[in-house]
Amino acid sequence: MLRKTKQKVSQPLTFRRWTRKSYAAFNSMGKTLRIGVLWMGCSILALPVAAQPGRDTLHLTQPVQEVELGEVVVSASRVPAVQSELMRVVQVVTRPEIERSVQAGIPSLLQTIRGVDVRTRGPMGIQSDIGIRGGTFDQTLILLNGINISDPQTGHHKMNLPVDLQSLDRIEVLLGPGARVFGPNAFNGAINFITPTPGEREFSRLNITFGDYGLFVTQASGSFKTGNLGHYYSLSNAVSDGYISNTDFNNLNMYYRGAINTELLTWDFQAGFNNKEFGANSFYTPRFPEQFEETQTRFASLQTRSRHYPQWSASAYWRQHRDRFELFRNEAPQWYAGHNYHRSDVAGASLAYTRTGNIGSTHAGLDFRYEHIFSNVLGTPLAMPKAVAGEYNAYFTRAYDRSHVNLFVEQNLYFGPLSISGGGLVYLSTGLKNRLDFFPGLDLGFQFTQNLRWYASANRTLRLPTFTDLFYRDPAHQGNPDLLPEEAITVETGFKGAWETLAFDVAGFYRQGTNLIDWVMSPGDNIWRSMNHTRVNISGVEAGLHFRPDFSLYFLNSPQISIQYSYLEARQLESEFLSRYVLEHLRHKLHINSSFKLGNSLDVNFSATYRDRNGGFMLFSEGAFTSMQEFEPFWLADLNLRFHVGNMRYSIGATNLFDTHFVSVANVKQPGRWLIAGFEWEF
Repeated sequence: MLRKTKQKVSQPLTFRRWTRKSYAAFNSMGKTLRIGVLWMGCSILALPVAAQPGRDTLHLTQPVQEVELGEVVVSASRVPAVQSELMRVVQVVTRPEIERSVQAGIPSLLQTIRGVDVRTRGPMGIQSDIGIRGGTFDQTLILLNGINISDPQTGHHKMNLPVDLQSLDRIEVLLGPGARVFGPNAFNGAINFITPTPGEREFSRLNITFGDYGLFVTQASGSFKTGNLGHYYSLSNAVSDGYISNTDFNNLNMYYRGAINTELLTWDFQAGFNNKEFGANSFYTPRFPEQFEETQTRFASLQTRSRHYPQWSASAYWRQHRDRFELFRNEAPQWYAGHNYHRSDVAGASLAYTRTGNIGSTHAGLDFRYEHIFSNVLGTPLAMPKAVAGEYNAYFTRAYDRSHVNLFVEQNLYFGPLSISGGGLVYLSTGLKNRLDFFPGLDLGFQFTQNLRWYASANRTLRLPTFTDLFYRDPAHQGNPDLLPEEAITVETGFKGAWETLAFDVAGFYRQGTNLIDWVMSPGDNIWRSMNHTRVNISGVEAGLHFRPDFSLYFLNSPQISIQYSYLEARQLESEFLSRYVLEHLRHKLHINSSFKLGNSLDVNFSATYRDRNGGFMLFSEGAFTSMQEFEPFWLADLNLRFHVGNMRYSIGATNLFDTHFVSVANVKQPGRWLIAGFEWEF
C-alpha cells in the first residue's frame, strides 16, 4: 500500500513514546512511510484503515532521514493536517488509558486532558459542553472516525454520540484552530473519536457496570471478519434513578462499522443511533427545575480512498438530530405554550487529492455541507405547518437552511531538520453576508536534536452562529438573526522533548478574537441576548510532563506519572456586562495522574484535577436571583482499581472521590462521590 524507500542517512531523527500524554502527536503511524505522504497517518482527519504491523519509522527522500515514532497505530487521513502532527499540539488518549479510567462516560475522561474544559449538566455523558483553550462549546469540532458530526442547532448536542467509552480505541484532541483543514467550526480545536478497526482483531466483549443512584450499564461489542469484509459492532444502554430529583436518565447506543480492502480501493462504512431521555434539573433556567429532554441522533457515512499514489479519497455522510424539550415535565401552568421540537438534518461530501514529490507533498480538495432545521422555535416561519413525527398535535412552524463549500490547498516542504506547512481554505457559505472568506495558515518545525523539537504556527479561523444563537426566543432569552460570524487569528509556539523514560512539552499561544458570539445580560436587564463582542483576546501557556521510569520495585510494576498544567487570561475590550459563556473560561487547570501495577493483575489509577474558573453567575435561591456569585476553585479526584483474572476483568472506582461540592454550570447541582463497579468478559 505504502512504499518503503531504501536510502537512509546515518543520523536518524528520533521521537520516542509519542502515544499517550500531552506530548503526543497524532497517534498515527504503524509502518515505514515516506514523510512526503505523512498526512496519510493523521487520524484526527481520519479515513481509518486496518492497522499494519512493522517498525515505527518514517523515511524521507532527497534528503532522506529516518524518524522513529515509537508506539503508534496506523490510521489513514482525510487531508492536510500533514506536518501539523509535528508542528501543532495534539493530545492522544489511548485504549489502555481508557481501560484504566473510571467508566463514568466520555466527558469524564475528556476533563483529564490539558486544555480541555468540560462543563457538565448531566452525569455519565448525558449532557456536557466541551471547550478547548478558553473557547465555548460551540467552538469545538466533533468528529467520529474523521467524519464531522457537529450539531448546527447548538453545541449542547455535539456529544450525542452513537458510541460509548468502552467502544473507543482512542481519542485525539487538536488544541488550537483547525479551520484551514476542517472548515469554519474548528474555531478553537477538534476532537476525533476513533473506534476499533473492523476485523483487525476478532473478539466478543460483554461489559456490566453498576453503581450508586441505581446506575446500571450493559454493553456488548465485537469484531469479526466474513471473507475480506471486517465488522465491528457495539450496543449499550445506561440507566440511573438520578443523584437528586429529576436527574434520572436512559441512554441507548447502537453502532456498526464495516471495512473492506480491494486491490485498488479501501472502503469504510459506519452507522449509528443514539437515544437519550433525561431529567434536566435546572439545565437551562433554575426558575423551573422540572425540565425534561429527549434527543435522538441518526448517523451514517461512507468513505473510500485509492491505495496507490497519486491518491484520491472521497466521503459522504448524513446526520439527523431530533430534540424534544419540556420546560415542565409533569404539570404545566396555563400560560405554558407547549414543548420545543427540533429536527436538524446535515448532509455532506468531500473529495481530496494528494501528490508527493522529492521534498514534500501537495494536497487539494473540495468539501460540501448542507444544514437544515425544522422547529417550532428556530428559523423563519413556514408557509404551512409540518407535523412532528411521533408526536400528538405537535407541528413544526419554522425552518432554516444554509450550505457551505470549502476549497483547500496545502503545500508541505521538508528540508533536513526544517519542516514547513502552509496553505489556505476558501470558504463559500450562504450563512455569510459576504458569502466568501479565506483561512490561511502556516506551520513551522525544526528538529534541534534527536530528542528536542521546536514548532510554531499562525492560523486564521471563523465560526458561524448556531441556529440557537440566531433564532431562539423565550421570556428570558432573545436570539439575534443579524449576528456576524466570529473570527480569530491565533499564533503559538512551543518545544517538545522525548527520551526513553521522560517526555515534556511547553507551549504559549495568543488568540485575537473579534465579533465573538455570546449570550450576555446588561446591568438592569433581565434577558439574556445573543450578541457579538467587539473584541476578546486570550493568551495562555501550557506545559506537560510524563515520567515513565524503567524499573519495578518489588510488587510495584510499570509506574507512570503525568502532570499537565494550563493557564489562560482573557482581555475583554468591551463595556461591562454579564457573560454566559465567552468569559467563563478556566483560568487555571492542573491535572495529575498516577498509574501502576500491583503484581501482575491489579491496575491502580489515581487522578486529581484542580480547576479555577473565571467569571461568575447570579445565584438563584428560594425562587429568585439573589446575588452575584463568583466561581470558586476546587479539586476533583478519581480512583479506579482494575483486576485481571484470565479473560475476566473486574473494576471498582469512584468519581469525585472526596465528595467535593462544586459549581461548573450556574445553579446546576453536581453529584458528589459516585461509586462504580463492574466486570468485563472478553472471549
